Amino acid sequence: MGFVTIAVLAVLTGITRSQSVTIRPEAASADRSPHPNAVLQMPKKEVIFGQQTILIDKEAVEDVMATGKLNPSHYPAQRAAKVVQHYLNTRYGSPYRLFQLHKVHSGHAEDVADSGRKYQLEISVQEFLHNITEKCSAEVLFPMGEKLRSPEVQVSCEEVLKIDTKAQEYALYQQYKMNHSQLSTQPLPDSHGNMEPKMEPFWHLGIVAASFIMLNESTENTLYNVAQVANVTQLETENEQLKFDYTILLHDIVSQEILHWKLLFTWSPSDGVKVLQMEQLPRCHCEKPPSTT
Repeated sequence: MGFVTIAVLAVLTGITRSQSVTIRPEAASADRSPHPNAVLQMPKKEVIFGQQTILIDKEAVEDVMATGKLNPSHYPAQRAAKVVQHYLNTRYGSPYRLFQLHKVHSGHAEDVADSGRKYQLEISVQEFLHNITEKCSAEVLFPMGEKLRSPEVQVSCEEVLKIDTKAQEYALYQQYKMNHSQLSTQPLPDSHGNMEPKMEPFWHLGIVAASFIMLNESTENTLYNVAQVANVTQLETENEQLKFDYTILLHDIVSQEILHWKLLFTWSPSDGVKVLQMEQLPRCHCEKPPSTT
């Protein structure tokens, strides 16, 4: 049985909707699969910070799983669990705190009348920068209807949320709040996969901000990872927030496309990331980022 390797330049981490939006807007109409719980088996997966390698059985035939117990290694459980990762990053992520899906232990799916499809999950979540992993319970509801809406997430974690990074965050904030020559940088990482240590917090910040896009765009038929931060520009602001303009490249694993998104957001240690605008840019026939196939 043959396998195809997909190497994704990512960290934590379809159907696309090109539009300018604010946080969690009502999305445009799109068709849903008649069997949203179709299986894409992932027999082996290796995750390394900065790179995720997924081996997909290219001879596997999509199957339809009934509601009930899910195979933790199959696509339906994995994609629902990935949404939990994006949710945690939008709520608790920072330049010094990043969450990623470590493992799916068990999953259960059921159709909820007039609401959508609900997944009950037992997963392990890892805060990568401090290498702390915790087993958590989560519930993900993919709403039904012609207009696609962001998944609704509830998750119970305690230990990974106790990590205190405020001192590092305030030091970074003060440094760039007083910086009168605003930050401007090219791709993170660069074309050779390298990154200056002082730029790592802004790579992490881009992943956190991109989680707002990935959460907003997620359906039962999608799976996204961050491929690269194409550029970062710090903007002037009259309030206490740092303001940034990012261009972020997302890898849509379903279609194997690299999607370009523009993000305007603010950040401060007290208020976290606040997305002001996110817009998918027109597709271009660009070379994929390094280590992405």
